[in-house]
Amino acid sequence: MTHRPVGSGVSFSTSTSSSKSAAFTGKSQALRLFATDSNTFVAIGTEPTATLNDYAVPAGTTATIAINNGSARVVDVTRGATTFIHFPEGQASPFGVGDYVSLSTSDNGGQDYYNFSHKPVTAVATSANVDGFFSTRITVGTDTSGIGTAFNDPDTSLRNSIKVAAITDQGTGALYTQQVQISGAA
Repeated sequence: MTHRPVGSGVSFSTSTSSSKSAAFTGKSQALRLFATDSNTFVAIGTEPTATLNDYAVPAGTTATIAINNGSARVVDVTRGATTFIHFPEGQASPFGVGDYVSLSTSDNGGQDYYNFSHKPVTAVATSANVDGFFSTRITVGTDTSGIGTAFNDPDTSLRNSIKVAAITDQGTGALYTQQVQISGAA
């Protein structure tokens, strides 16, 4: 079995109290975990707290677990105290209320002031002609009212955003994570 790394890895210290990583976007369907000095128990979610009943990674070993890598192309952003993200007409939202998302504009669009990380989806509108729009749109709990320039970046993407939490059964250690693509037989 071979693994192809996807993006940058995330690592953090672990102890007998739950700690969690910084948010990262799902770009693969598999997350490789390596626990150093202690048995480590892992939870994944939007704001997870790990307990000794969660997924176990024995000290000095690796494990690979499935994660969500939902993403969508963004065709418009309506600015305000809360932000509306518009998807192409006819495209359903891969995100639901309670999910967290991160928006990333393209490198050549010059509108990186629209970028945000790990913000909650608070509503999903799917009806035709909602306020004159014929596309699915979601409401995200981030304030974009200070942006004065209209959105115009057709290569913008919205991805689900998650964190990894970990706790050890004794002592301290570290958890190293890396999104991977897997190929070949196990």
